[in-house]
Amino acid sequence: MLQGTGSDVGKSLLVAGLCRAFARRGLRVRPFKPQNMSNNAAVTADGGEIGRAQALQARAAGVETTVHMNPVLLKPQSEIGAQVVVQGQVLTSAKARDYYRLKRDLLPRVIESFDIIAADADLVIVEGAGSPAEVNLRAADIANMGFAEATQMPVVLVGDIDRGGVIASIVGTHNLLSESDRQWLKGYVINKFRGDVSLFESALEIIEDHTGLKSFGIATFWPDAAKLPPEDGVALGQAERYRKSLRRPVTGRNAGDTGDVGGSKREGLTAQPLLRVAVPHYPQIANFDDLDPLLAEPGIDLMLVKPGEVIPAGCDLVVLPGSKSTLADLRFLKAQGWDSDIIAHWRNGGHVMGICGGYQMLGTRICDPDGVEGEPGEEAGLGLLDVQTVMEGRKTLRQSQARVVGHALCPVADGTALTGYEIHMGHTTGPDRKAGWVAIPGNDEADGAIGGQGRVMGCYLHGLFASDDFRRAYLAAIGGQGTWDQNVAFEAGIETILDGLAYHLEQCLDLDALWELAKTRNNPMI
Repeated sequence: MLQGTGSDVGKSLLVAGLCRAFARRGLRVRPFKPQNMSNNAAVTADGGEIGRAQALQARAAGVETTVHMNPVLLKPQSEIGAQVVVQGQVLTSAKARDYYRLKRDLLPRVIESFDIIAADADLVIVEGAGSPAEVNLRAADIANMGFAEATQMPVVLVGDIDRGGVIASIVGTHNLLSESDRQWLKGYVINKFRGDVSLFESALEIIEDHTGLKSFGIATFWPDAAKLPPEDGVALGQAERYRKSLRRPVTGRNAGDTGDVGGSKREGLTAQPLLRVAVPHYPQIANFDDLDPLLAEPGIDLMLVKPGEVIPAGCDLVVLPGSKSTLADLRFLKAQGWDSDIIAHWRNGGHVMGICGGYQMLGTRICDPDGVEGEPGEEAGLGLLDVQTVMEGRKTLRQSQARVVGHALCPVADGTALTGYEIHMGHTTGPDRKAGWVAIPGNDEADGAIGGQGRVMGCYLHGLFASDDFRRAYLAAIGGQGTWDQNVAFEAGIETILDGLAYHLEQCLDLDALWELAKTRNNPMI
């Protein structure tokens, strides 16, 4: 089990890289995270939802996702409350204090899921949440030492040297733990190291002197990790800034090699003006990995518009991503004045794409009479699509192999393949639904709507931009003709990056020692 000295120390990507590395050794590897907090969710093969970080880890391990890989998922709906998803299905919504009391009752479900995962694996790599140093919450813990104690799990602590104070964070975490919890702590990994590793050798001795813990290695900073899907909204902003920094400027036609992006060497790229894409970053933004394929395109300048900023008047496309609390985020969007920006953008000839919650916002009205996403209420939408949404019924959760339905207003050819997933509440109706453009097997009518003279589109299907043929055709149609000739292969690029991450960790960490440590759980005498 990897536990962190704090949040965002790199546990998720370390687990993904280790899953791929051990799978390449021929082991049946499975990821597991007892409790996750994220609005970036994935639909599993068995029809539930888990954190997208665990979906990426399952992909790295080469196995299908299941709800048991992340039995408790908290999806924030406000500053103090979250939807509680247990073994893939919504259990309740709870405020922080109420959830603290509920956690004790969830541990048996967590252990049940772990046992199911472990029964089909040679190796399970478990990811903790936050830090075990939050000892004030230890009594009801199911995510870190509470889980380790219940399963007698050997723990490796991860410290992030990039943020500074890594010696203090490791020694301090060790010192804060009770004697009974320390027995599970077997060593540590230093993550995100930059520079000469030999300069840290004396630090290893200091840590051992104060804790008795051994080092399993120092993972040096690996820039391509930023190309993998971010787990939360903070990481999304970091990924946006970093990926932009990797791009070399293209200043003329036939400018030559612009580097590896999305797994494709872009040699001889014909330079074109960048297509500018703006994305309002509202508080409960969800499933924002929809943006990753756009970030991977060198021809796109993607701008996350933060609170207090305006949506640039000269952008070509505005994308409204998903939301965990659509009504609340719609009100926030209006309070920022982004509704006026988006409407002005459309009136000036710009394009708008809404996905899931963003699709609902584009309509004339959203009603949530039963408060399924927060407080009951309703709100006028942006009015760019003549549709209305009512939040009701069970949450739709399914993976989908879809295709574009030919329509006079649709800029993408009939039959173009789409692969994605649905994860939403609500039912959308209205005149523009007659221009549904996403055909999903099992649906009586095509999903989505087109309006605004063909320049406003929306649908419930997440992941559509990861479908290379659709993405290229759509971007070309809205003004990027010629920019996409070199074909970024997005999904293939993710596989390449996972292989690279695994190789990198093989060079940095003692995988043989980690494998021997894992064996001690079933044989404490080793």
